[in-house]
This record gives sequence, C-alpha cells and structure tokens, in this order.
Amino acid sequence: MDFNFSDDQEQLREAVRKWVAKGYSFERRRAIASAGGFSREAYAELAELGLSGLYIPESYGGLGMGPVEGMLVMEELGRGLVLEPVAHTLLAGAMLNAWAPEATKAVWLPKIASGEALVVLAHQERAARYRLDICDAKATESTNGAEGHGGWTLSAHKSIVPAGDQADAFLVPAMLKGQQALFWVARQASGVSTRAYSTQDGGSAAEVQMHNAAATLITLDGLAALEHAVDIGIAAACAEAVGVMDTTLAITVDYMNQRKQFGVVISSFQALRHRVADMKMQLELARSMSYYASLKLNAPADERRAAMARAKYQLGQSMRFVGQQAVQLHGGIGVTDEYIVSHYFKKLTQLEMTFGDSLHQLGEVSARMQDKAGVFA
Repeated sequence: MDFNFSDDQEQLREAVRKWVAKGYSFERRRAIASAGGFSREAYAELAELGLSGLYIPESYGGLGMGPVEGMLVMEELGRGLVLEPVAHTLLAGAMLNAWAPEATKAVWLPKIASGEALVVLAHQERAARYRLDICDAKATESTNGAEGHGGWTLSAHKSIVPAGDQADAFLVPAMLKGQQALFWVARQASGVSTRAYSTQDGGSAAEVQMHNAAATLITLDGLAALEHAVDIGIAAACAEAVGVMDTTLAITVDYMNQRKQFGVVISSFQALRHRVADMKMQLELARSMSYYASLKLNAPADERRAAMARAKYQLGQSMRFVGQQAVQLHGGIGVTDEYIVSHYFKKLTQLEMTFGDSLHQLGEVSARMQDKAGVFA
C-alpha cells in the first residue's frame, strides 16, 4: 500500500501548517480562550483556506475532497491546538451532502463551504453515556409547513455542544414516531436557548435547550446518519490527536535538550531517553491507527464502525501515555498554565473522551468481534 501523499495533499497540509504557525500563535489562542473559546475571525480565516468546504462537492462551492485530506488538515490543526470546531464543520458538510434532501443542501451547503454558516452536531444527552441509540429528544409534526420542509417541532436538551452559543444551526437527532430521525434546527429559531461555558482545553461548549423549536427533517434513518457523523468525528479526533502528540513530543525533547542536572542536559540520561523512545512508539502506533480510521471512513457501516472503535481505543491509550510522560519529564513546570505543554496535556485528556472514551471504545470493539476473531479461529 502506498502511503505517500499526492502533491495536492502536501500543498493543503503546508497551507494549513503555515496558517497555524503564523496566524494562530499561543498568545492569540490564549486570547481566544479568555474571550470565550471561539473566534469568528479565526474561523473565517480557516474558511478562506477552504477548510469549511473540504467535504462539500464543488457544485456547492466546496473543495470536494475526502477523508485523507481531512486527516491531514486535522493533524495540522492539532499541532496548533486550534479551538474552532473544524471537525464539526467537516462532519456537517458530509452529513448534509449524504443525507439531506436537495432543497436543504442547495440552501445550506454553499453557506457552510464559504464559512458564512457554522453548523455543529448536537447529539449528547446526560443519560446516554456515549451510546447513540439512547435519545430522549422528541419531534412532532407541526401544523405549519409541508412535511419534511420545516413542518416539524422539536423539544430536546443537548449537552456539550461545541460553540453551541455561536453556531448558526444544529444537526439534532430526535425520536419521531418510535424511531430516531435527524433534524436541522436554526439557533435563532423560537424556543431555542443556549448556556455557554468553557471546556477543559479552553474551547467553547454549551447546553442547548429546545422547546417546540421549528425543525427541518434531514432523514428518517437518524441512527444510521448519527453513527456516520460520529465516525467522521472519531477519524477527525484521531488525526487531531496525532498532531497534538507530535508537537507534545517535540516540545518535550526540546526541553530535555536544555534542562540540566548535575551539569549535563537531562536528554543524556539513558532512563529518560528510553521513556522518550516509548513516547515515540506510542505516537507511531497512534499515527498508523489514524491512517486506518481515515481509510475506513468510506467502508460499509459495520466495517466502518468496528474500525473507528479500534482506532479510537488505541488513540486513547497513546494519548494518555504521551501526555502523562510529557508532564513527568518536564517536572513541575509541566502543569503550569504559563507553560505550553500543560495545554497540550489538557487537549489530549479532552480528546480521549471525545466521541467515546477508551473504556466505551473497548466495549465497542468487544461487542463487534465475530466468532472468527478468537485465537482458535
């Protein structure tokens, strides 16, 4: 298998890397975090690079690219700890293109591609604990409008919605006539309220409540659509984590080449060099599983879901190891807010819990094992 990237893919990676290096400094990120964790200005700059339309067809104003390009973009954004929810933009574009009726796509895909509209997935509920088949949100047919074209109302309470108080619309799963469907709800719709708060990594999230809010039906096959969306999110989180770990390791090595004990740099101590080698091993294991996740995004649903669980489990193990070792090798400075490695550690901790933590993914791997998976097969 050829793992070399094309010239276009390398150019995309380089463009994002340059923007992160020049346009998203640690100082700017800190200012954005202090201001609430989301910057429309920074998001517009990302949209100018074409990232908001990465998964949207060219006929709707997007770039029409695929999972490998998305992986490269998220890796580079991970290096800079970018707070803006680009992963949700990617999955929103992909979901609407794959599942929405043509009328909805024609209106919203160009707006998402241009960066005019920020759309995020609002699916988490307090009792669900990462399970996608548990949904208390309810949708009913409205007397206003035609069925499937805004003729629905929705009541729900969704938690930890990225940039929930800043998004222009939400993709919301809700129960309709005994089955889970997927809806589009505008943030400015009557009956929608948000309560924003900061996340562990300095980003923005919100509790979103909807009471008889006007909604547009995306698809009646909501659970399959939600699983597809979450799998895109898992692949994006895996790629982002690789970028975070790569930079975390580089920062740690740089620190060890400067920090001295007993008159010599600590990078000369064999025991510490072995720990760095273990960090590198975990990083490369994570990188290979991130590639695996991205390459499986277009596989049949059962195969795709199993692949995402395997990848996310390995990434969770790698993130925990690399983050903890980085902090320990830095000593006390590694947990101070003024030093950047602490922010990388917090990001890794948060990513480990995004779209299902390691314990949940281990359960998913186990549940999806077939009889032939045993050692005696």
